Amino acid sequence: MANAAVGKRWAGLASEILAGLVAGGTFLLGALDLAGAPVLATGLSSGAKLGLDLGTMATGFAAAALASRFVREQLARVLPIDPDSPVQALALALAVILFGTQVVSIAFTDVLASERAQPALTVGDLVLQEVPFLILALAGVGIFMRRNGGETARRLGIVVPAWWQAVLALAAAGVFFVFGQEMDALSHQLSPNIAHQVDATTQHLFGGMGGPAGIAALALAPGICEEILFRGALQPKIGLVATAVLFTSIHTQYGLSLDAFSVFVIALGLGLIRKYTNTTTSCLCHVTYNLVTGIGIAGATLGPAAVLEAGLIALAGYSIWSRRRPAEVAAHS
Repeated sequence: MANAAVGKRWAGLASEILAGLVAGGTFLLGALDLAGAPVLATGLSSGAKLGLDLGTMATGFAAAALASRFVREQLARVLPIDPDSPVQALALALAVILFGTQVVSIAFTDVLASERAQPALTVGDLVLQEVPFLILALAGVGIFMRRNGGETARRLGIVVPAWWQAVLALAAAGVFFVFGQEMDALSHQLSPNIAHQVDATTQHLFGGMGGPAGIAALALAPGICEEILFRGALQPKIGLVATAVLFTSIHTQYGLSLDAFSVFVIALGLGLIRKYTNTTTSCLCHVTYNLVTGIGIAGATLGPAAVLEAGLIALAGYSIWSRRRPAEVAAHS
């Protein structure tokens, strides 16, 4: 017992030190750039540069404030967090830094032009980009520190899904795909300039991944790694909406557009699937959505696809109704 208590204190101290270093480093980056060292974006107007620097510093300050138990107690009133958990304090600090830096970048830089200036993604690049999300999720819930492998899986909601949950995932993926297509069409009508920039950015980043290996990587890597972090690890602690906002913020390739709004809505849908089923089901839905989006649906297959989707929705609806009916009967008996 004494060894466990000592280990817990050391884990808490390490989490606090790491959170402080990351928060302080973020603040320092903004301060150095403000002082004239070109450590952030270059080529900005004076107003945009000031906003970027102050926003980065504010993000670091906000993350550092989470070291205060009083601040965490106030957050615990609106978020399902434990103010005494150093691991959750670290997770909150990292979430604030991730969200803050992304929002500041979108607000004060031409993020779409910056994305187009980067080399096109390869399968290896995509995997290296997504795997850190998985590592953060596993470390954040204390794998091999506070939980063994089985306990970690249960905490993250990784279980074998029931047959109706798999059907629900496939049906929801189809609904999300149609919604995303409609929002993209609306974006081209209401804001054609931004929509064309988003198209160009997306094509530049992912255009070289149209082969089978690329499509598989686009479907599997984000669908698994992002779901385990956001829906599996974070959502039970920071809630549905906050997780959806944070998830949307990492998709900088959409900038400030209706496409970004559609990502937020889909994130809410994935969150609801996680809430009422499990993370495995939301993973299956996300992977299927990415796969369908990556392949696309040609006009010749639109009719059969619509019939299949209608059948999946009907089957999912029936399975949910059939499961609820016995519960309602039992409640009134």
